[in-house]
Amino acid sequence: MGTKNVMEPLAPTKSKNVSKILDQYGRAPIHLAGTDNGLYERHLLFDNVIDLAGADARDRLEAFARSVQDVLSQRWTRTESTYERENPKRVYYLSMEFLIGRSFANNVTNLLLDPLASESVRQENINWAELLEQEPDAALGNGGLGRLAACFLESMATMQLPAMSYGLRYEYGIFKQLIQDGWQREQPDNWLRRQDPWEVARPHEKVEVKLNCSFVISGGALLPDRPSSLIGIPFDRPVVSYGGKTINTLRLWAASAPEFFDFQAFSHGDFVGAVAETLEAESLTRVLYPDDSTSMGQGLRFVQEYFLVACSLADLVRRFRRINADWNAFPEQVAIQLNDTHPTMAIPELMRILLDDEHLRWDEAWDITRRTLAYTNHTLLPKALEKWPLAWFEVMLPRHLEIIFEINRRLLDSVRTRFLGDEGRVQRVSLVEEDAGRKIRMANLAIVGSHIHSKLLRTTTVKDLAEIFPERFSNKTNGVTPRRWLLLSNTITEAIGDDWITDLSQLRRRKPLAVDAGFRLAFRKAKREAKMQFADWLKSTSDISVDPETIFDSQVKRIHEYKRQLLNALRIVVVYNRLRQNPDLDIAPRTFFFSGKAAPAYQLAKLIIKFINNLAGTIDGDPAVRGRLKVVFLPEYSASLAERLIPAWDVSNQISTAGYEACGTSNMKFMMNGALTVGTRDGATIEMAEQAGEENFFLFGLTAEQVVSSRAWYNPHWHYENEPETRAALDLIFSDYFSRNEPRVFAPLRDTLLTPGDYYCT
Repeated sequence: MGTKNVMEPLAPTKSKNVSKILDQYGRAPIHLAGTDNGLYERHLLFDNVIDLAGADARDRLEAFARSVQDVLSQRWTRTESTYERENPKRVYYLSMEFLIGRSFANNVTNLLLDPLASESVRQENINWAELLEQEPDAALGNGGLGRLAACFLESMATMQLPAMSYGLRYEYGIFKQLIQDGWQREQPDNWLRRQDPWEVARPHEKVEVKLNCSFVISGGALLPDRPSSLIGIPFDRPVVSYGGKTINTLRLWAASAPEFFDFQAFSHGDFVGAVAETLEAESLTRVLYPDDSTSMGQGLRFVQEYFLVACSLADLVRRFRRINADWNAFPEQVAIQLNDTHPTMAIPELMRILLDDEHLRWDEAWDITRRTLAYTNHTLLPKALEKWPLAWFEVMLPRHLEIIFEINRRLLDSVRTRFLGDEGRVQRVSLVEEDAGRKIRMANLAIVGSHIHSKLLRTTTVKDLAEIFPERFSNKTNGVTPRRWLLLSNTITEAIGDDWITDLSQLRRRKPLAVDAGFRLAFRKAKREAKMQFADWLKSTSDISVDPETIFDSQVKRIHEYKRQLLNALRIVVVYNRLRQNPDLDIAPRTFFFSGKAAPAYQLAKLIIKFINNLAGTIDGDPAVRGRLKVVFLPEYSASLAERLIPAWDVSNQISTAGYEACGTSNMKFMMNGALTVGTRDGATIEMAEQAGEENFFLFGLTAEQVVSSRAWYNPHWHYENEPETRAALDLIFSDYFSRNEPRVFAPLRDTLLTPGDYYCT
């Protein structure tokens, strides 16, 4: 990205001694708790007006968190002032999701404050586990896209890259998942019910976003209303590097209305009407992922995406202009990374700024835009690539539509010149889909206006554009931060030292230890302890008993047909049938775990959750397989749940249909913690197998190319007719064996698997 390390030495890079690091700052020893006016008691008293005896667990969490915030605040401001002074090239990361999980324990670890925190807990006789449970997962993301973004933030800070990230401050997450009678039920996830101790409001840095119109809801439809504007209020959260030398910023935008209050309406008793505009504006950032099965939900998402882009670009341009006067220097000073298609409107928005506000020529503006923006794609499903109705641009963002049309005109002119007579290619690469209800293809726009990654994307989803612009595509395998996902395993540090914490390539030094009896014993002991801890936690929180002596076999990720939780469930039915038919069968006892959310409008995914839960109930009630086979669905999958379960797992299922997973990251977290991978040659599992050797994986199934070539001949009925175990498993399901009180509830699964043709090759 062309950035450089500009942070002045704030502490020795290699030092792991807390007091020595704090001494480098000229700071007195820090009291996080205890008597003698420690920070902890001071925050309880002066922030919450609560004495120590009257504090509950949440009060204690807030006081502890603010004590930690006191430690990092000086470093945070010093980081920003260093960036201002040195004027390095900065990374600006735009994402609609950041699945950051809980911040307290992570910040304590990265600031190397664990010894002080432990001493504070001991002095005050505080239940540390109870304290951690008081912090909700920040409801800013849902799946792998958001978790990847969170890992990038922490890694960029640890690598001392000058970076700032932008997102939206959702008051409610996608939803809180409950399971009732096997079905997923959605409830509001109000994670900001109590004030978040980590965020800092910056109202003086607000941004005004002008819209050609607003939308009103009438008769269940979205209708355009008068021109309007929104105010973006930034809330900053610290992103702490390991060692605490660099504190970068995650800036989240909350929507508000311009300062407006209809005093006359209020005086006449129209209390709601007096503040209606404010309520409408604030609703924009109320919910992560509104239900997009309706035009209203889609419209809200459309405005959310533009709001993120408009606020963030205004902010970073303002930052650039404070120090720089030459726009030609913009690509040398600014790198804007678009996390998926959601922030793609950054392309026409930056062009609008350069053309209309700064009065640059088209070619100059386009060159600056192209060199500044980069795009990461997260899906290989063509139907999952965003397309927005052209009419919405006409009504709300007409100037942006003009710019998109001009980009498209120049693109298609060049394609026609290069590929004479190939109108099919012209139609495929066009930014405008000319079918009924014309739409703007946001992925095509992102590719044309930036540079992009992904080998599979280049060879499948957007093959035409990749052939036209091969230089714009580069493959980058996504990664995860080892601090959050591996640091808790002390067997590594004891064996090879602690350099691996900031240089993951050092893990190669473990390879000779594979034959070391002492290391193998320590590894098995650590794994068993993690399994026992998870089993104890599961029993105490949900009253579900699992045997840590069984193989823990997991598939945790968003519920989707292409991720093939259904394939895993069918495998379990086959194993169940084998045990029913042959009770003396010699197989290792195994506990299968599933976890993940289905989109509220994705009915088949919700039916798969129902099937897994019914399967779990039936198997649990069958004494013939008790102790040998168990299925558990863990509701409300989150980063904090993943932190508990990933170290405990023996087997990781990464079984998406090859060619549909752009990358994926849970596969890395499981393997880093010693789980064996059962998987297809898809996403990052391909690169993992290349690095670790395919002999260390359980790979199966078709390649992405074979999946494509099978479309002409694959017939799922052949398997049903010729594979007795497959037929027996399906017949058992469709005989209502797992749904005796709900006849034919799983009939849609038959249609999916056998009619018309099992699209995801289950």
